[in-house]
Parts: sequence; C-alpha cells; structure tokens
Amino acid sequence: MLPPQARQWVDRLGLIPHPEGGFYRETYRADEGIPHRALPGRFSGDRAFSTAIYFLLTSENFSALHRIHQDEVWHHYDGDTLTVHVFDAEGTYRPIRLGKDLASSPQTVVRVGALFGASVEPPGEYALVGCTVAPGFDFADFRLPTRAALLAEYPGHAAIVTRLTR
Repeated sequence: MLPPQARQWVDRLGLIPHPEGGFYRETYRADEGIPHRALPGRFSGDRAFSTAIYFLLTSENFSALHRIHQDEVWHHYDGDTLTVHVFDAEGTYRPIRLGKDLASSPQTVVRVGALFGASVEPPGEYALVGCTVAPGFDFADFRLPTRAALLAEYPGHAAIVTRLTR
C-alpha cells in the first residue's frame, strides 16, 4: 500500500512499476543521438544524447543494486530523504543522502561502473526523484546482478547486499 502522498504522485505523473523496484516514467529522450561507432565498446547500439525519468520509492520498497553503462545524475524533488547506496569501481561502499535537509544533497552523480541502489530510510515514507542519464538510457545497458553474485563480489557488505537484492 502506497502512502497517500506517494499515491498522488504516482497517479499525477503516470508512474509505472520499475524492474529494479519503485515507480517511474520516462519524461525526456533527446531527439538527437550518438551513433554506435562513436560510443565506447560497452554500448550495443546508438543512444540518445540524454534521457530523464521521474522515479519514486517508498520505505516499503527499494531500488535493487544494479549497474548501467552511463553516469546517472539524481535530483531530489519531494518527500523524504533517500539513500543512494554506491559501490564504486574499486568496490568501496558509500551511502549518499539525497534530500531537502541540510545534512543531504539535493543532487548527486553515480559514476559509470558503479553498482548502486537506493532506499527510503524509515521513518520516511517516500521520495520522488529524477534521474538523468547521458548517453541516454536503454535497457540493454541495465545489469541487475543476482544476490549470490554480489555476495561473492562484496563479502564484507553482506547486510547491505542482502537488503538491496531480491
């Protein structure tokens, strides 16, 4: 059951369930793009210059740990503080607080190669954020590793890996 304010955002913005958890809707996809030959080898085809989504999480769900082939900029719009859980390319874990309070940042960047997920920490109910990706996002760039694979890769972080995987 969604908190009332979160339900209002889902309805107003036309958000749908996201494969990693939460709700989303793409709001922007650049009309122009980058041809495959001009992109790094990790890309499987042409990409838009940039894409943007609305993304809503509640304390009852989470964004599962995943990777994409691009940098991703997160912007906080409404609701409670969100923690973006980031394992950088070297495997170092750091939580980033995204929110409106002075102990948080209203914007952050998750760099290419990072493993990341997000959660609304109780007693918070929900967070509405935006995510901007360049080159533009394509589900071909999305990797959702299994819990077993991540526990093997990050054995010192079993609690956070278990909490942010399904």
